[in-house]
Amino acid sequence: MTATTVDPFRVVFVCTGNICRSPMADVVFRQFADLAGLRDHVGSTSAGTGDWHVGERADQRTLDALERRGYDGARHRARQFTSADFAHSDLVVALDRSHERILKGWARAEADADKIALLMSFDPTARSLDVPDPYYAGPGMFDEVLAMIESASRALFRQLEPAIRPSTPPSPPAAHRSDFP
Repeated sequence: MTATTVDPFRVVFVCTGNICRSPMADVVFRQFADLAGLRDHVGSTSAGTGDWHVGERADQRTLDALERRGYDGARHRARQFTSADFAHSDLVVALDRSHERILKGWARAEADADKIALLMSFDPTARSLDVPDPYYAGPGMFDEVLAMIESASRALFRQLEPAIRPSTPPSPPAAHRSDFP
């Protein structure tokens, strides 16, 4: 019997410059997948709607907030979302409604637009559909934004997990006393 490989479910998180919110979401979501033992079954990345920070590391305040919560965002490098991201992603997660509008404008087909969702829409406790941009705020706002992203990413992961968890082969039936001579 040959094992079949299944392509991982791919998620891209999108914010404005790809140095604050979307890198946080990517790092958090990846850790949820790792902790669930599903690293090979789900993949994530992040991108920005703008090109201002392409190639740069995440904002230092983002890295500091992540580190305070036990995450490592050091490997992140900013990039801009492209139309190829629609083809390579199963889910395109916008961090606020402005990103959602931009992405829907970039969608070339209904199938692309159907992949777009707001991160906060997955969190039933969310008070807003938008994750605020902490860029012009202090470190405390980065911590608040990270807490919002953790809650919504956890809810998103819980929703996706049953579909991405590989099915396990059924166990052989237990032997019954009548099965023995």
